[in-house]
Amino acid sequence: MRELVRTNDAVLVSAIGALLDGAGIAHVVLDQNMSVLEGSIGILPRRILVAEDQARTARKLLVDAGLAHELRPDEA
Repeated sequence: MRELVRTNDAVLVSAIGALLDGAGIAHVVLDQNMSVLEGSIGILPRRILVAEDQARTARKLLVDAGLAHELRPDEA
């Protein structure tokens, strides 16, 4: 799995999830339920990950959507 985005913005997580779903790119959101432990103050970021073989396509999708500034550095 390759991390695409790490953010505290729940709306952004939802928007990126919708973009990925619309493109048929499977993804997982990690740390989404950590708000229960942190008291729902939003300090722990959520991470959006995709499969290694879909990372390039997913990154291009987010760049095309104007979200390049949200992408984690590409380690490949």
